[in-house]
Amino acid sequence: MEREGYRGRGRGRGGRDGGSRGGSTGGGDFRDHQPRPQQLQWRRSAPSPGHGSSSPPVRPWSGPMSPAVRAPSPQPRPQSPPGPSAAPVVRPPVGEIQKLKISEPVASSSSSSSQNATRYTPIKRPDRGGTLAIRTVNIFVNHFLVNFSPESIIRHYDIDVKPDIGPNHGRPVKLSKTVLAIVRNKLCEDYPDQFPLSMTAYDGEKNIFSAIELPTGKFNVKFLEGEDMKYRTYILTLKLVNELKLCKLNEYLKGNLFSIPRDILQAIDIVMKENPTRCMISVGRSFHPVEPLPDDYLGYGLTASRGFQHGLKPTSQGLVSCLDYSVLAFRKCLPVIDFLQEHINFDVNGFRDWRKVENALKGLKVTVIHRQTKQKYSVAGLTRETTRRLSFTLADPEGRDPPREVRLVDYFREKYGKDIMYKDIPCLDLGRNNRKNHVPMEFCVLVEGQIYPKEYLDRDTGLFLKNMSLAKPGDRQSMISQMVLSRIGPCGGEITRNFGIDVNTNMTNVVGRVLGPPDLKLGAHGGKALRITVDGEKCHWSLVGGRAFVEGKRIDRWAVVDFSASERYDRLYQDQFIDKIMARCKTLGMDMQWPVLCEPASMRLFSNVGGLQELLEDVTSRAYKIGKGHLQILICVMSRKDDGYKYLKWISETKVGVVTQCCLSTKANKGKGQDQYLANLALKINAKLGGSNAELIDRLPYFNGEDHVMFLGADVNHPRAKDKTSPSIAAVVATVNWPAANRYVARVRPQDHRTEKILNFAEMCLELFKYYVQLNKVRPQEIVVFRDGVSEGQFDMVLSEELVPLKMAFRSMDYHPRITLIVAQKRHQTRLFPKGRMDGTSSGNVPPGTVVDTNIVHPFEFDFYLCSHYGSLGTSKPTHYYVLWDEHGLTSDQLQKLIYNMCFTFARCTKPVSLVPPVYYADLAAYRGRLYCDAVMEGQSPASVSSSPSSLTSTLLSLEASFDERSYKLHADLENTMYFI
Repeated sequence: MEREGYRGRGRGRGGRDGGSRGGSTGGGDFRDHQPRPQQLQWRRSAPSPGHGSSSPPVRPWSGPMSPAVRAPSPQPRPQSPPGPSAAPVVRPPVGEIQKLKISEPVASSSSSSSQNATRYTPIKRPDRGGTLAIRTVNIFVNHFLVNFSPESIIRHYDIDVKPDIGPNHGRPVKLSKTVLAIVRNKLCEDYPDQFPLSMTAYDGEKNIFSAIELPTGKFNVKFLEGEDMKYRTYILTLKLVNELKLCKLNEYLKGNLFSIPRDILQAIDIVMKENPTRCMISVGRSFHPVEPLPDDYLGYGLTASRGFQHGLKPTSQGLVSCLDYSVLAFRKCLPVIDFLQEHINFDVNGFRDWRKVENALKGLKVTVIHRQTKQKYSVAGLTRETTRRLSFTLADPEGRDPPREVRLVDYFREKYGKDIMYKDIPCLDLGRNNRKNHVPMEFCVLVEGQIYPKEYLDRDTGLFLKNMSLAKPGDRQSMISQMVLSRIGPCGGEITRNFGIDVNTNMTNVVGRVLGPPDLKLGAHGGKALRITVDGEKCHWSLVGGRAFVEGKRIDRWAVVDFSASERYDRLYQDQFIDKIMARCKTLGMDMQWPVLCEPASMRLFSNVGGLQELLEDVTSRAYKIGKGHLQILICVMSRKDDGYKYLKWISETKVGVVTQCCLSTKANKGKGQDQYLANLALKINAKLGGSNAELIDRLPYFNGEDHVMFLGADVNHPRAKDKTSPSIAAVVATVNWPAANRYVARVRPQDHRTEKILNFAEMCLELFKYYVQLNKVRPQEIVVFRDGVSEGQFDMVLSEELVPLKMAFRSMDYHPRITLIVAQKRHQTRLFPKGRMDGTSSGNVPPGTVVDTNIVHPFEFDFYLCSHYGSLGTSKPTHYYVLWDEHGLTSDQLQKLIYNMCFTFARCTKPVSLVPPVYYADLAAYRGRLYCDAVMEGQSPASVSSSPSSLTSTLLSLEASFDERSYKLHADLENTMYFI
């Protein structure tokens, strides 16, 4: 029951669309190429025409040896000493040092708001794309070409809205998006000739984009608002910020400018989102219809909603709109009492669990129906008294009569002519800024479009929603095409046409290349090595028929803690399980002795941190005495998944120092498929103990020399959306064996809340480097870094604030490895659809090994899409690989084949995975750090939610502990193991 599936940074907790990647079983030869010379300097961001410079674009600088774009070919590298403390290395020639020098950045003019900011840009594509393939496939891609006139101008205005009456106590008032939208719409309604609504697009906050010139200055906007329905006046100030000339975007798409004009892309994006913003519910980056389909009702006052996500991308064919299908769970737009009846079986007559009611409603937005208003209120909580007992002091607005005490029921009858039906239940508190606003529940209605978190759904409802989101390729393609043609979508209405923008509603057609899978090495009885050819369609391989691990670890000392022992049902068949796991491990080349200890326990311990730690310490201590040595692994059998899993991992890996493997008693007991389940357990156990499950027969492409190569993976896991205080968790992993490159160690650190930059990146990499040297007695002269989770707008941060400190740290040690840095992106909307049956697999997805590096990729930077896995569920999502820095001079073919082959080395399954393993492992390590963080926060917090001083002190101590690196410090016995898989 080791938590399977890809775990994201604050992402949903399910596996990737297109099937799981872990824990289940399942050509052409690589063509040699000469390494191409590669640009080794930072490329300068060029000043843009019309932005303070009339000079031509700055070309990439290749150093003092040549004014042209070409860089000198990589030179032979001098031998390095065995370790950091060994004799000094011979420095490379001066030319080599010049080559690796990081050139000085220049100001970017890509945005008018940051003209003086420095930016680093990724390297250029080294060729016209790859040619390596065992076959080609025709593919439709959900990219829709956006046509625009280069002569067009979009005017950007700053909008500032303030009430005409100054704020109380001199504090500025932050207006809601609802009020801002009303003000903007009323302005266009009052002055239709000067502010035509169909010629403007609004981002809902500070920016208006217009196809025509608008009058600037201050304007008064008046409309009915508030509880008293009086006219409120707002002062709207409009100021011209910039005239965005689309010729600049056209020059960028042609490759004549290196600095991306983000301000223009933002303007076009807002213009294309204006129509769905008016006609649909906007939720984050997605849009959903106001009325969901009746068949999508989930029960419990919830409904599924089928919408779309939209984004713009510059590609080699031009600017494209990328549109993808999206499914979310929403709370239904219902009267509050009706919602509570469906959601928690609320009864106005006999229900008394007000804490449950408050938890269901707190933070939700509602509208009120006892008076005319469009205002939305946030539920702060419930009143402590029932409605009939509530009263308040009412002041005379004219000041003639003294304040008087009024009962709430009387006030609603006199003021609004409303008799309150349900007087024996609390009211909702809709107040803010310490101002009370008590409204009876019967007069409140939930606002539409309020997301219900997927992790809170029960198992059956969550499965229903997941199946909806895992649409088959043909169904997904059809739904996307319908959304593009929809009158309420980004291409509908007249707004885009008024800005001179036209969208081709046909999907982009491209030719993809299918890379041949590598041959694998497995073990056999007698220590022989077997050459394995993977399955032709799925690229899976099996562990039957005498096949074994390449290096199976012997297990002399292990134990079982059976947490299912006290269960009436789902109890482990202990002797049967032990016999079968020992037998299965033996067939896989792992000599597993009888366990030294089998300890019965209860699932209740998972909610008792102290008791759980006491149990684990007792078991390991007794096992040490019986087995005359430390436990190699502790198998923990659970009757069900439990949130206490995080306590088990935190205690065992940071306190006790024992490797654990969890499993479910129901799966361990079952007859059908049990052999495969036991093999999956063996895969993880062997990897955690330092064994090797499968290896590539041939060495990884490109790296054929004598120098060692180290692969690094880096990722950051962020807290959940509503968590405003917990740290983000950074993880860096590295390979420690060459040439197999399938054993990894990890370093995990907490860092500032929601910080994507890895603050201790250089330090963590140095720790991993030193362990590599300690283990191998040689320095790796080639380093390839894979970075996960960053968008195009953060590339500059990765280059300047992560790579530069790493290179400086290495340089301070007189260490000069060649480094390549690649970003792996999964959070994108690009989908690949086979054009015909012969172009796809039996599931309707593109084949494993499909790579696309033309048409839909960047106009001149080095990126490509690779679908390395077989998608059995839903529609496969390719990984988008983006090369930011390359000192190896890799060609497209070399890099694509390198990454694809690495996807076959993932330790816990027998198939290629969807994401290059260094990034996959970094994500798992970061998620394990998140479990530690949750364990620290929850394990030290009181069970009560009281706000007493002692409770608040404990909460603050827990928060402080969650940022303390010592809370994440692994036990010394586990520090350099693959504990995280």
